Amino acid sequence: MNTTGALFYLFSAVLLFASFRVITAKSTVHAALYLVLAFANAAVVWMLLKAEFLAIALVLVYVGAVMVLFLFVVMMLDLKGDEFRDGFWKHLPLAGLIGAVIALEMALVLMGGFRLTDAPVLDPALAKMGNTRLLGIEVYTKYLYPLQVAAVLLLVAIVAAIALTLRRRKDSRYLDAGQQVRAKKADRLRIVKMSPVIDEPSAPPTPPAAPGAGDKK
Repeated sequence: MNTTGALFYLFSAVLLFASFRVITAKSTVHAALYLVLAFANAAVVWMLLKAEFLAIALVLVYVGAVMVLFLFVVMMLDLKGDEFRDGFWKHLPLAGLIGAVIALEMALVLMGGFRLTDAPVLDPALAKMGNTRLLGIEVYTKYLYPLQVAAVLLLVAIVAAIALTLRRRKDSRYLDAGQQVRAKKADRLRIVKMSPVIDEPSAPPTPPAAPGAGDKK
């Protein structure tokens, strides 16, 4: 095994550990931080597979932007972890069955790529374009429909996040944008003229008598 293979297995092991901790961590913030670690190791794996654009996009988009948004939403919603653990063992068999079905479906789709004996030969004219340009051509021509489906799913996720944020709670503050727009200067600031009140100076306090001054022999 060469150095590249050893690094691949090392970062893959860390990626699996971080992914496992994402779903088993008691704190929601800790789970989000483990997700950052998983994304970082996945980016390194992409670099080892010579997919530089995907690695940089994973670091800049997910680690640099999406995870910051995740942490902000988690802290703003103030989710209680104990409430989500109620009935965990009750729903574990069904969740395990669904997870096994998803893993089987992904294996059936991905096993075709592992049966390749020889690497496909790339046209020399296409090799000069670079990975980024070739990826753009594939995404916006051959995979345009799946890209649009993913965009719709992300839009639905954004709407769901906004709906969760604007739910009525005792400690939440709701702002009406319509009232803010209709606000006038007179509603925000009112100048009141008041007559001055001058207090009379009080008499200076009497200094205390020295001890023994009033004693008589």
